[in-house]
This record gives sequence, C-alpha cells and structure tokens, in this order.
Amino acid sequence: PYYTSICTPIVDDCLNVPAVAVGNVGQLAVDLVVSTLNMSRVGYFHTDCLIPMAGNNPYASCKDDTEELHTPAEVYTAAELKLAVLQIRAPILQTRSKRFRQQLVSWIKASGFSRTVVLSSSHAYQRDDQQLQGTPLRYLITPSLLTTSADALKELSWREMERMPAFPGVKDADAEPRLCIPGGGITKGLYTDSCAEDLPLAVLLLFCSEGDNIPDAFALVNHLNDWLHLLDEPNRKWKVPSSWSLLFGSGIPPALF
Repeated sequence: PYYTSICTPIVDDCLNVPAVAVGNVGQLAVDLVVSTLNMSRVGYFHTDCLIPMAGNNPYASCKDDTEELHTPAEVYTAAELKLAVLQIRAPILQTRSKRFRQQLVSWIKASGFSRTVVLSSSHAYQRDDQQLQGTPLRYLITPSLLTTSADALKELSWREMERMPAFPGVKDADAEPRLCIPGGGITKGLYTDSCAEDLPLAVLLLFCSEGDNIPDAFALVNHLNDWLHLLDEPNRKWKVPSSWSLLFGSGIPPALF
C-alpha cells in the first residue's frame, strides 16, 4: 500500500496537499498549518517517486523530540477539525511524475476524503495581461466539488485561474484557451486527473518568484483559512515551525574569516 499507518487510521473529511512548485510556497503553507494546529503524525506515504531523504523533526518543540526521524512524505491529522495533511518535502523524480500522480489519486479515493485542497504556486513572470490584474491568488475546482462548494466560492469572491490562448498573440477562433501553470510541478496534471476521476479537488495557487517566499506562504495559508476556517478570525496567528530557522542555511561559517 502507498500509505503506511504509524498509529491510527485516517477518518478525516478534508485533505491538504502541497505541490512541489516555485518557491516551495505550498510546503511552507502546510508547515504553518501543521505547526499551528499541533497536528499528529499518523503515517507516511510510501513511494519510490520522490528523491529518498530523511531528517530530524521539522516541528520540534523541545529537545526531546528533535531527533525523531522524518521521511519525504508524511501524513498528519487534526481529529477535531476532521483535517488531514500530506506534507511532501522532497522533489518528485522527473520521470515518475505521472506515476506519482496516479498513486496520489488512488490513495485519495481509497481514503474517502470528501474534498482535497492542493496548495501550489506559479511563476509570476509568465502571467499574461489578464493575470496581472488584481490579486495574485487563483483557484481551480473540479466539477464534482463545484456542486457542493459553489455557494461558498461565490461568497468568497475568489478569482478562477484564467485559461491562456493556445497560441499567444495569434487570433484563432478555433483554438480553445488552455490551462497553463508554469512552475507548478504536478498541479495541472493532478487537477486534470482529478477531473477525469470525478475527484472532489480544489487548487489554491499564488503567482510568485523564487526568493524569500515566507510572505507568500502566509498569504496562501490565510487564503485557505478564509475557506476552511482553521483558525478563528479575531485571533488568527500562525505558528512558525522551528525548522524555519534554517530555511536559508545556518549562516556564514566564522572560520572563513
């Protein structure tokens, strides 16, 4: 099986998944969710499609749990919120991207989540004219989820991801606009697969550039919170995980001087 349980089975209503995309904004946003809600690690996603790696506990709160071993793809839950998170910490092998999407869709269907939310990002410099207007946040939603979430999305007044001309600069009435998410990793493929499999899935993404993407992560997780209400509005404050202190390395070695 793709999913291996550590302690308890998943019985949650909603799943959050980051896409390995530009700026790692999705992973950083998921870090904030896991850390703030103090979610419990209940298992890991076993696959050979990710670069194998391991490390210390990224959400350590004291010295005792710092040395816990963690893997590239792990499952966390918050039972009281009926929320599950699959955090992905390693790049997907380029030749196994399609296989990873298939494994992910298969696991989501087998787990019976009522909705899945993919947190992603896209290159800001590749936006067309219409995407330069207004907020840098966009969403996509599959037909099966739209039937149950249309009213909520209308109330939020979010902007749907625009389709781009098949041939930019060329007027062709017969060419249908296409979905394009440059820098989004598996986002487009996972959305397309979910539509084909009648999977209730939404994509929340943000146009950004590589660099210090911490502000982008806060913007994306606040956008998610507007929909899922993970934190109460008056006291909304996200907890930064301890691993973020090494987000840009450990500094310049003093021995150099």
